[in-house]
Amino acid sequence: MALTLSIIIMLLVGVFAGTLGALLGLGGGMIVTPILVIGFNIPIHYAIGAGIVAVIATSSGASIAYLKDDMLNLRVAMLLEIFTTIGALIGAICAGFFAPIWLNFLFGVLPVYQSYRMWRKLHTHNQAELVAHNDPLANKLQLNATYYDKALNQNIDYRVENIPGGAVVMLWAGLASGLLGIGSGMFKVFAMDGVMKMPLKPASATSNLMMGVTAAASALVYFFNGTIRADIAVPIALGIVLGATIGARIMPHVPAKRLRQLFIPVVGIAGLQLLLKAFNITLY
Repeated sequence: MALTLSIIIMLLVGVFAGTLGALLGLGGGMIVTPILVIGFNIPIHYAIGAGIVAVIATSSGASIAYLKDDMLNLRVAMLLEIFTTIGALIGAICAGFFAPIWLNFLFGVLPVYQSYRMWRKLHTHNQAELVAHNDPLANKLQLNATYYDKALNQNIDYRVENIPGGAVVMLWAGLASGLLGIGSGMFKVFAMDGVMKMPLKPASATSNLMMGVTAAASALVYFFNGTIRADIAVPIALGIVLGATIGARIMPHVPAKRLRQLFIPVVGIAGLQLLLKAFNITLY
């Protein structure tokens, strides 16, 4: 009876994490891991393994729906994923050479800054700051695109800019994954929305696709070292696939302003958590 109840609760946790992850393009790992550690008293290394599976499940559930809705920018995804992969490889090679305190501090600053930038976007009256300028490199690589905003009932043409800046943030995202073993969805959204000025909806959708590619490589390592337990990962993954599908169906109908209001506290808390870890203060 207790085992059945535990599985049902894990399924519900998965549904919640998948819905929120698909809405914001963050993956479900940053939600699942602390819940498993605090609520189920599961050792952190098994929780992280389940978190990696959660990211793949979120990506799988959401990306199919976003692809059908033509919300994904596949060209941007393929370009930026190159730099994420390079960063992840460098991070994995250099993981033993850096003190965790400094790593947590450096990677915690960016999400906090990202939350601040998003807060500014919500309160700015200068619309020119929110729209990308004509970028010759983006035009050459054919990165500009169109998506249908169901909340506004209209097609939105958008451009992207500052490709080198986005590439640097994605390299940083890969380093974070390789050095700290964390998901990099919040960095991906920041690269596209904050640096390249892609609208938040296609940025979140494209981030969901990219996270699955990045996490798949990590999942192989976690699987072979025995930290992915089927009794934990399977119910979480099933719930997340359902939740991600729900989130992907909801997101096109949600105004971008509401998504930003939800995004700011989630990413801000994640950044603060890394900063606290830098000072040996853990929340779970």
